[in-house]
Amino acid sequence: MTPFLSLKGKRALVTSGTRGAGAATVALFNQLGARVLTTARSRPPEIPDSQFVSADLTRSEGCAAVAAAVRERLGGVDILVHMLGGSSAPAGGYEALDDEEWQQELDLNLMPAVRLDRALMPGMEARGSGVVIHVTSIQRELPLPEATTAYAAAKAALSTYSKSLSKQVARNGVRVVRVSPGWIETEASVALAQRLAAEHGLDIEQGKQMIMDSLGGVPIGRPSKPEEIANLIAFLASDRAGTITGTEYVIDGGTVPTV
Repeated sequence: MTPFLSLKGKRALVTSGTRGAGAATVALFNQLGARVLTTARSRPPEIPDSQFVSADLTRSEGCAAVAAAVRERLGGVDILVHMLGGSSAPAGGYEALDDEEWQQELDLNLMPAVRLDRALMPGMEARGSGVVIHVTSIQRELPLPEATTAYAAAKAALSTYSKSLSKQVARNGVRVVRVSPGWIETEASVALAQRLAAEHGLDIEQGKQMIMDSLGGVPIGRPSKPEEIANLIAFLASDRAGTITGTEYVIDGGTVPTV
């Protein structure tokens, strides 16, 4: 019987694929038969050297090195998943964000996608097929003024860029879609819940509830698992989603309260 979902024969690049939803996506792509290359600043022992490129994607030369490795090792790419993102900006609202903090957020959350797309999408267009998936965030719709203003703005820029890109390349057989997660239960987020719990004399579940409350509540009552994010990405990357482009798929347990 033919499996419902297969990525057999597909060549994929997944950025930031060593932890959390990125690692789950790499694992699922491998399971579904894709040839996968991933990248981060350092390689964890569980990822074979043949599947990894060490690079700092916040710098143009790091993006160029990854693009060169994709061409050399895979001969091009059919699926490009931009998982890289995050924030190191301090709390304190807009007054805490100087020019350097703003530039760091853009260099991490927007420019790696722009640079890698520019380097690798021409090959997709020339072949007449390909999928680009940009992982944004519900923070672009629900920014937290105290802590995520710059991150949210950078993700909003990524989302708008994605929509424009989809209009340009669809006629050449390339799909561009967005995945917008809410809170994902990664090692880092669990550590945050543990820290909050310890600071307030609570247990871990109450610490998690504090995070959900800060987001305005998560109706489903829990964060998404990394594997659940990977499941959505794999479907969108597959031929089963062949006419889906230009859209954004929110996976947040119902956090965003609007239609």
